[in-house]
Amino acid sequence: MKELDLSQISLLIDFYGNLLTDKQLQNLIDYYFNDLSLSEIAANNNVSRTAIHDSIKKSKNELEQFENKLKFIYRFNLRKEIYKQIKDNNLLDQLLETEVEQLWKTK
Repeated sequence: MKELDLSQISLLIDFYGNLLTDKQLQNLIDYYFNDLSLSEIAANNNVSRTAIHDSIKKSKNELEQFENKLKFIYRFNLRKEIYKQIKDNNLLDQLLETEVEQLWKTK
C-alpha cells in the first residue's frame, strides 16, 4: 500500500476513527498528532515497540479498508469540488452581471 500523508490520515481518522478500538485510535493519535515516538507510546502502554508498530500499521490498514468499501472521503471530496465549481460559477455570474451593468451605465 502507498504511504499516506498526515492530511489523509487525519481524514481517515475523522471519518472512520470511531470504528477502531479506543486503544487503536489512541495509538494513532499519539503517533501522528501528539508526535510521540513508538518507544514512548510503548512505554506508556507497557507493551513492546513492535506491538505499537503493528497496532498502528493494522489500524491504518483498517481505516483504508473502510474507505475502500464505504467511499465516504471520496464522496466528501467530490461534493467539495462540486460546491467549489458552483461557487466559482456564481462568482463568474456576479462578475458578468456587474460588467453588463457597467456597460449599460456607460452608454
